[in-house]
Amino acid sequence: MTQHDLVVVAGGGGFIGGHLVAALRAEGRRIRVVDVKPMDEWYQRFEDVENVVADLQRREACIAACDGAAEVYQLACDMGGMGFIEHNKALCMLSVLINTHMLEAARDASVRRFFYSSSACVYNADKQTRPDLVALREEDAYPAMPEDGYGWEKLFSERMCRHFREDFGLVTRVARYHNAYGPHGTWEGGREKAPAAICRKVITAKVSGKHEIPIWGDGNQSRSFMYISDCVRGTRAIMDSDIIEPINLGSSELVTINQLVSIVEGIAGIELKRTYDLTAPKGVNGRNSDNTKIREYLRWEPSVALRDGLGRHIGGSTTTT
Repeated sequence: MTQHDLVVVAGGGGFIGGHLVAALRAEGRRIRVVDVKPMDEWYQRFEDVENVVADLQRREACIAACDGAAEVYQLACDMGGMGFIEHNKALCMLSVLINTHMLEAARDASVRRFFYSSSACVYNADKQTRPDLVALREEDAYPAMPEDGYGWEKLFSERMCRHFREDFGLVTRVARYHNAYGPHGTWEGGREKAPAAICRKVITAKVSGKHEIPIWGDGNQSRSFMYISDCVRGTRAIMDSDIIEPINLGSSELVTINQLVSIVEGIAGIELKRTYDLTAPKGVNGRNSDNTKIREYLRWEPSVALRDGLGRHIGGSTTTT
């Protein structure tokens, strides 16, 4: 296969990857989607693109994935919500094999641009001890003390992208995702993140008539949540940009988990009794995205309000399972 305009989306069978493939299709791009999951488990699947089931922890699979590619979006990893990453640190760390082999394969295939999806979990935990925190700036990743397991893997892979750019001339772009959510996302099974988990619990309580909701932690931990359309738009813009350092991609609208529950209750038209599990994984006490740099570089930042996005999330996810 000769290099022309082929775009590879590694992890394209996942939540963000599926939406990214949909956006690239709308642009008329020629696409190869690679994911380890059986195709009937892909979050979205399109018959007019090249769909490949392969384990990208294996070097030969990465070589085949990058063959003939002009651009590579490397989203493939083993991850989930806080419950998953807290109890599967080794599995999360093994994603470094995917990133290593994909970078090597992209270099050897003379790929023009390589995008890596990092995470806000790379940030120093000492800067996330209070719910009313100062938003995290890109430089706050150092000195390094990221989320154990998953965060260390992401931070190490960021450094690999940097050194492949510096040593081999591979054009790399890195975005630190802050909690993407939206339709076609994971709702259950242990890998879901807070917005999906809260939406599911509220809907289940309303349908079952048992008007109670269990909440992990005390509900005062704070986060920002980015709607999937903002995530995809930002990903495409960062890939095409001249931004060489890792950059935040997230909403700056900070809410506590209790406030998140209240928003979903309002959308669902119900008020629930809350019970708090202080023994459950809850992550850091506070995390928010400082969007100063993305505004400077792109004259844009994620802008879908949480209440609006959750309304779409509940409607879209309950009708596309």
